[in-house]
Formats: sequence, structure tokens, C-alpha cells
Amino acid sequence: MPRSVNAVASRAKRKRILKLAKGYFGRKKNVWTVAKNQIEKGLQFAYRDRKAKKREFRKLWIQRINAGARLHGMSYSQLMGALGKSGIELNRKVLADLAMNHPEAFTAVVNKVK
Repeated sequence: MPRSVNAVASRAKRKRILKLAKGYFGRKKNVWTVAKNQIEKGLQFAYRDRKAKKREFRKLWIQRINAGARLHGMSYSQLMGALGKSGIELNRKVLADLAMNHPEAFTAVVNKVK
């Protein structure tokens, strides 16, 4: 009996990968083996960078809070320590937003913990 290959499933798999490769440059978008390798690499980058994104935003928030705190004569660590002692539970995302977009509210928070 001849060997049976599931051409329908194989074709569907290739179509799915090539659809994901849409927008890539050169052979990466239309040559099966090159596109497959690039899609696998892209998915690895996506997985890695979902974690890195969280680190990057935390760093950005800390820089913004530090800049706002130094305008009021405090460092970032002094401000965060004072916030903890005073029982004000604002996370870094909110504090950074206050420091950037609502300086009067950030000033009120800093004055409360001084």
C-alpha cells in the first residue's frame, strides 16, 4: 500500500506560517524554510520582550519619580521610604503619572510625607 501523506494539513500549516510572515522583507515572507525560521525567532523575541517590557517601564517610572522628587529636595529612595512609613500606598506607575502630568498633585503627596 502506498504511503499516505496528509497534504491538506501540511498545506494549512505552511499557509499559517506564511500568513504570519506577511510584511517581512525579501525571502523571509515567501520562502517556506526562511519564513519558518524567522517566525520562530520572532516568537522567541516576543516571549522575551513581554518580560523585558515590564522591566523597562519600571525603570522609566523610577526615573520620572526621581526627577519629580529632586525638584522638592528629596531623592527617590527617601521619597519611597517616606511613603512606606506614612502608609500611602501609591504604586510607581501612578506616582510617575502624577510627577509628569499632575505636578501639583505630586507636590501635595511629597508635602504630606515630608
